[in-house]
Amino acid sequence: MAKATLLVIQGDDQGTRFEVDDSEVGIGRSPRNEIRILDTEISRMHASLEFRANSFVLTDRDSSNGTFVNGVAIKSSKLKSGDQIQLGRSAILFSETEAESDSRVVSASVDLLSRRDPADRSKIVGEVGQDFLASTKSVATDSVAQTLVNLQVLYQISEEAVRPSESIENVLQRILDLTIRAVAADRGCILLTDPQTDDLVPQLFSGKSAVEDQSKMPVSRSIVDYVVQKGQGVRTSNARSDSRFGAGQSILQAGINEALCVPMQGRYELMGVIYVDTTIPAEQAVIDGSGVSKFSEEKLRLLVAIGRQAALAIEDNRYQHAFVKAERLAAMGQTIATLSHHIKNILQGVRGGSYLIDMGLKDHNEELVGKGWKIVEKNQNKIYHLVMDMLTFSKERQPVWQKSSLNQCVTDVCELMQSRAEENQVQLDCELSEAMPETTFDPEAMHQAILNVVTNGIDAVEGTESARVVVQSGYDASSDEVFVQVDDNGAGIPADQLANIFNIFESTKGARGTGLGLAVSQKILREHGGEITAENRPDGGCRIRIAWPQLDDAG
Repeated sequence: MAKATLLVIQGDDQGTRFEVDDSEVGIGRSPRNEIRILDTEISRMHASLEFRANSFVLTDRDSSNGTFVNGVAIKSSKLKSGDQIQLGRSAILFSETEAESDSRVVSASVDLLSRRDPADRSKIVGEVGQDFLASTKSVATDSVAQTLVNLQVLYQISEEAVRPSESIENVLQRILDLTIRAVAADRGCILLTDPQTDDLVPQLFSGKSAVEDQSKMPVSRSIVDYVVQKGQGVRTSNARSDSRFGAGQSILQAGINEALCVPMQGRYELMGVIYVDTTIPAEQAVIDGSGVSKFSEEKLRLLVAIGRQAALAIEDNRYQHAFVKAERLAAMGQTIATLSHHIKNILQGVRGGSYLIDMGLKDHNEELVGKGWKIVEKNQNKIYHLVMDMLTFSKERQPVWQKSSLNQCVTDVCELMQSRAEENQVQLDCELSEAMPETTFDPEAMHQAILNVVTNGIDAVEGTESARVVVQSGYDASSDEVFVQVDDNGAGIPADQLANIFNIFESTKGARGTGLGLAVSQKILREHGGEITAENRPDGGCRIRIAWPQLDDAG
């Protein structure tokens, strides 16, 4: 059976993931759609997706704003993995699956000028398109030295683009700083496309103005619009007119000599533009492009390549965030479903006990009241342990180190679980090592870890003939570790589940278990620098061993 995934990577539903198979599904705002997207620019019954002729086919249902695949409007189109679907303001990534810096405020530094300005000082003297990246002709006449410099810059830019665990703002800021040095500009800014309005908004700025009373970097809307519409990188000079824009339009106010502006073109859409310039006092400005130019065609080509790298970094960051959000939502859904199921079982036990208490009170039957109360108390303990496990697992903590007796900790656990063992007709034996040294650990946390393991052992042998659980403490001088070992004579753990029993929500107890207990024990042991292991015993049953380094003190 064919399967595919639709991941919303942009829009109000960002991070939402939809799984589809070979059944036809509707896409739109209406609740009648199998894939419902709450985007006001999407039609109620916007599009449909079905599997036919060995391909997933997306079909527009005469929607108001159209359906786009990789930026192209379609009526019907076959999809392949990696295609980007645009519906309204929502971008969706299609994938076929196998069958089985702190944000920088730059509004005070960048002034995006109106399309018409009285001071007309611009002229485009060169432009480069994205297609030069695929051609070797454009670099045929470059000097070897300049080519090597460009390669080094692009290498540095690429390293910044893939730097892990960084905000995209920090990555772009470093790319901008490297770019300004590489092309010998005085300042620069990055304008990014706002996904909600499709307008360009200044996001990052680097450098300073050479004119003391000018606090903002003026950027020509005319040039930016030209770059966006044509998809070309441009090089401008100080000039009174430019036939491509007509009289009265401006790129730079006084104090600007030259500028470069290039598109940041991603795989499927424009992410923004990079704009850099030079500053010079007005009386020293070069008129009509005469004199020595600080920016060359080679630097323009370099900046176009940098723009492409920066765009891909933004795009990959967006995809990464969407995938992380989707995984978080999936984990949250799994957590809620698992815990809700377990809490429901506990509440059913409480209701059953309450029913017996109610009947006993009506009939003045103390024995029935006592029986009902035992059931309520048992389920009350389950709720308590569930909440404690959730709290322990959900937060990072440092052990509260104390010099304590491990034997005493094990004894306390066994005494606490003795009544439960007897209730389940399980023989619980506690075998303490006489050679156990006093050691430093977190007694409260370790009590919880051992309790979870012993509880798991009792549950594992419930209903077994001659059920027995043995809890042993010991000290291994060869590894200088203290340990607690819990053996049971139950059925053991299936081989295919043995490696997963310490994973969260992995339980071999069915509805009786939450899959939290052993995961919590493992977390506590690792906080102590130790480990927990499980194995099936040759003579039947399971052995769980927790061990950690013996410490004389907390240091």
